[in-house]
Amino acid sequence: MDSTTISLSKKALKLCNRLAGKTGSILKKYFRRKIKSYVKDISPNLVTEIDFKCEEIILDAISREFPGHNIISEETKTVQIDSDYTWHVDPLDGTINYLRGLPFFCVSFGLLYRSEPIFGYVHSPVLDETFWAIKGKGAFLNGKKISVTGERKLKHSFLVTGFPYHDKGRIRNLVYFNDFIMNSLAVRRVGSAALDLCYVASGVFDGFWEIDLKSWDVAGGILIVQEAMGKVSDFKGGKCSVDSGEIVATNGLIHSQMLKMINKYDY
Repeated sequence: MDSTTISLSKKALKLCNRLAGKTGSILKKYFRRKIKSYVKDISPNLVTEIDFKCEEIILDAISREFPGHNIISEETKTVQIDSDYTWHVDPLDGTINYLRGLPFFCVSFGLLYRSEPIFGYVHSPVLDETFWAIKGKGAFLNGKKISVTGERKLKHSFLVTGFPYHDKGRIRNLVYFNDFIMNSLAVRRVGSAALDLCYVASGVFDGFWEIDLKSWDVAGGILIVQEAMGKVSDFKGGKCSVDSGEIVATNGLIHSQMLKMINKYDY
């Protein structure tokens, strides 16, 4: 990566640190309070007034700091400027957790250059955890370098997944879930894809899979896993873009075993 892109990524890190402070304060202020929520497109996919409040702060700041960049955010329309650089933003990943008082939620940022992640940032305000990565510079949690686990056997692996909101996707993932729960140490469903990826990167989980994800769910976390020496692919083992929809992220050592399990089925 050239010096210009590295410099830009460092500038992005400073901005995200400021935004994490601002949005984190808002998220903590309203956490476990009564707030309005709305069904966004399909039940139970919800959005809250806090999502919009944080998103407004984030989009205004990015537009000021990087006026020549595209922005794709979960709750509003795309800011399209025909740039080589695109931000993918989720102002509140884990909305249902947030609404019900479960502290597994975060704000997620991913910056791509011509579809390649160059900067990722995920901040969990209640847990006080901040993950970030710059391409070629490693991945970090609260300033300390992180790396994936060394587990080599799927049978001994700690896995995590998430479920889509529509019935067809849920039924499909239940098939995968059933196989993995019977062929691993344990499987969890945390409720935030961005944090799932970061927990693979930091060695909490050995592997993660999910279907029907959006770019803002994974744009921050993909690079964090890769820079922590992990592996990310689609279900066929090919390159996973932020728009792939399906993702497998692992320590690299159990990756082929997870793909083999998934590809038993013809979906």
